[in-house]
Amino acid sequence: MKITIVAGARPNFIKIAPIIKAIQKQQQCNENIHYRLIHTGQHYDKNLSDTFFEELNIPKPDANLEVKSGSQAVQTAAIMVAFEKELLDNPTDLVLVVGDVTSTMACSIVAKKSNIKVAHVEAGIRSYDMTMPEEINRLVTDSITDYFFTTTVWASENLRKAGVSEDKIFFVGNVMIDTLLSKRSQFKAPDFWNDFKLESNQYFVLTLHRPANVDNAENLLELLSEITQSANGMPVLFPIHPRTAKVLMESDFKSSNLTIIEPLGYLEFNYLVENARCVITDSGGITEETTVMGIPCMTLRDNTERPETIELGTNELLGTNPKAIRPAMEKLFNNQWKKGTIPEKWDGKAAERIVEHLVTLK
Repeated sequence: MKITIVAGARPNFIKIAPIIKAIQKQQQCNENIHYRLIHTGQHYDKNLSDTFFEELNIPKPDANLEVKSGSQAVQTAAIMVAFEKELLDNPTDLVLVVGDVTSTMACSIVAKKSNIKVAHVEAGIRSYDMTMPEEINRLVTDSITDYFFTTTVWASENLRKAGVSEDKIFFVGNVMIDTLLSKRSQFKAPDFWNDFKLESNQYFVLTLHRPANVDNAENLLELLSEITQSANGMPVLFPIHPRTAKVLMESDFKSSNLTIIEPLGYLEFNYLVENARCVITDSGGITEETTVMGIPCMTLRDNTERPETIELGTNELLGTNPKAIRPAMEKLFNNQWKKGTIPEKWDGKAAERIVEHLVTLK
């Protein structure tokens, strides 16, 4: 079987790493399975792309489509045009996509129009928020997918409710957690750790990138003000996303305990997360990682596609109203935050299960 694996953005790289490793393990057993890795170029900043290939020991891509940035429509179109040529030049039996970025949806559409089967890793997760580009990507991808690999029982149930037949759904666990567990012993302190006099459990990690939080300068500044003022003087480390940096640069916001840093590699970022008092974020994937590491997490969103991080894990959904931050901080500092447990099959073996299913497909 020939498999074309697609990666386009930071979360994709984290997810494909264990899948490639599992395929390579199968190849050692003389299994008839081969892969071709395609990097769409959706993220092209070194810290959001190349660094992850290096740190996660991902082989150099067989092709980089180099689509780079643009509006949703421009980027989707560029990926589709380039990926169609890739499939014409390099025929395959299956296109494997991961997550919910633009590359995931665009390459799925191209594959199906080329009469090639599609496997979706992390299928079935839903926020039911159609203002999120990722939700549209998930719905479109899952509407044409042939094989669905799910992270949780919630995701599997969403697919059943949508009419997906049981024999196409494979509950395998979470490949992001495969990477987390395999790399945890290699986490390393960033160069600035000593310069900033950081101490374990004595700082916050903040990530923000969603339009609802960062595109409106007034709203972003109010969020930052509430976070920094209610952090009891502890440092708030803010690895800044390019879209957030653009908005913040145009303001005059200042706070003595807010430290803006460049985007970090996987090993350094997760070192910060593992040693933080708490993570404040609007990312979905980070809530999974904090759940496994047992780190309190506050999510500045009105909904989540990962309910397991709330029902089982350490995450709490605060919404986008800045006034919700202070009460949550008081709860944290009063040692009233929940401990959380780890969801089923988040055990570091999800990729192995995926490949075991792939080799049986006809």
